[in-house]
Amino acid sequence: MRSFAERSDTVCVDEPFYAHYLRHSGRQHPMREEVLAEGDPDLASLDAPVVFEKHMAHHLVGGRTLAEMGDFFAARVQALLIRNPREMLPSMLRDLKRIEPSDLGYDTQVQILRYCDNAIVIDSRDLLENPEGILSAFCERLGIPFEQSMLSWEAGRHSSFGVWAPFWYRNVEASTGFLPWAPKEEPFPTELNELLSWALPLYEELCSARLVA
Repeated sequence: MRSFAERSDTVCVDEPFYAHYLRHSGRQHPMREEVLAEGDPDLASLDAPVVFEKHMAHHLVGGRTLAEMGDFFAARVQALLIRNPREMLPSMLRDLKRIEPSDLGYDTQVQILRYCDNAIVIDSRDLLENPEGILSAFCERLGIPFEQSMLSWEAGRHSSFGVWAPFWYRNVEASTGFLPWAPKEEPFPTELNELLSWALPLYEELCSARLVA
């Protein structure tokens, strides 16, 4: 999203179902009250040549599931950004203190991949190792021109960020572009082994369809 926010033709909207998800799930996320007070944006009011909606797969609950929102998904090109669960799970545990399969979204992403003929899968490692190549290939699939401005930005908070940015986006706000991929050095937490066994086959299915440059 931060990259697309640098385009000359794009409006970005950040996690428009987050408040809905918190209301429905009851999860006690950081800045929960601020997110609920912000509410759900009016997606129909967005007007630009390119509209980039950043969603979280686990937000698709309570009347906003894939099965219930077929027209919503059909009207959009689905881009699935994936990350190896060996890297993602420890980060989520650090931020949320407790995680379960419904927090991860891999199963929902697989459903979207199987349901949407036009779904584009991008692996975060591929993106970090070759940002220009992956973004160029992504833009080609979308039928829009790649813009060099997508590769860098000024540090700080962007107007497209949600109200939850002070907690979740500290690293993004400190960045000025895509940082090189680096493997995690700390050991994988043994308490996450069961979740890893659940997530890995789903990730591998998504990864087999990923965009290459």
